[in-house]
Amino acid sequence: MVEQKSLSRRAWGELLILAMIWGGSFLSIRVALNELSVVSVVAHRVLWAAVILWGVVLVRRLPLPRDPRIWGAFLVMGLLNNVIPFGLMAWGQLHISTGLTSILNASTAVFGVVVAAAVFADERLTARRAIGVTLGFAGVATAIGLDALAQFDIRSLAQLAVLGGTFSYALASAWGRRNFGGLHPLVAAAGMLGASALVMVPAAFVIDGPMTLRLAPATLLAVAYYSVVATALAYVVYFRVQAMAGAGNLMLCTLMVAPIAIVLGAVFLGETLRPSAYVGFALLASGLVILNRKPRHRALRPQSP
Repeated sequence: MVEQKSLSRRAWGELLILAMIWGGSFLSIRVALNELSVVSVVAHRVLWAAVILWGVVLVRRLPLPRDPRIWGAFLVMGLLNNVIPFGLMAWGQLHISTGLTSILNASTAVFGVVVAAAVFADERLTARRAIGVTLGFAGVATAIGLDALAQFDIRSLAQLAVLGGTFSYALASAWGRRNFGGLHPLVAAAGMLGASALVMVPAAFVIDGPMTLRLAPATLLAVAYYSVVATALAYVVYFRVQAMAGAGNLMLCTLMVAPIAIVLGAVFLGETLRPSAYVGFALLASGLVILNRKPRHRALRPQSP
């Protein structure tokens, strides 16, 4: 069972900061895609974030794992939590709005509950969780729209790609819990991103040629934002909030990211969403609130993220 804590004003403030950071990532990635390919967008993201986080790890002299299996687990974690979802979602944003991408991204928590129930004995799917999951999936279906489900086109494929990314995030969460217990979170994040860079930088070289920073000013700002701020800095803030508020309350951040991304997409990109997208988000948000509700008369024990 996920740890629940009451939120202080400071925790609420940092939770809002984290939501604003991640909400802006959808806009910055879409701007970068105007000049860079999907592969290069992901390569820049994981490379610069890895450099910064490894710098933090070395400056703080955090202990590094000595078990070779942990370093191998970093590679799997990098694929599940960075390479696959970053790539699928970036490609999806070429064909659907940033606002809709952020709404579908909120289904990460729903998939996480389902995967955890299938993998861990202490995460069984209770009646409350089943209701939350059902509402969540109903919200996803509504946001996508019945026409997209009936007529399969490139936009439908893009939405499925984003959902594939959220499912990969859920698998990564289970993998991290099983393999990185007792490891400092920043070391795990640095190891994961470093492994991702070892995959994506050569891939970008083969597909697009040598990585370069000779880019348009808007692209450079976008790359700097989504790699340095929305990835490296966001991990630092994430673990601070987790320590203050508990892993369960971090689910609330998912609800706050989508509205921020929708507003930014409307203001800077002129995007509009169909009413069904907002209805779908309301259903999805209701499901997440139910999943996040603290059960009564039941002892909760902390667990590793």
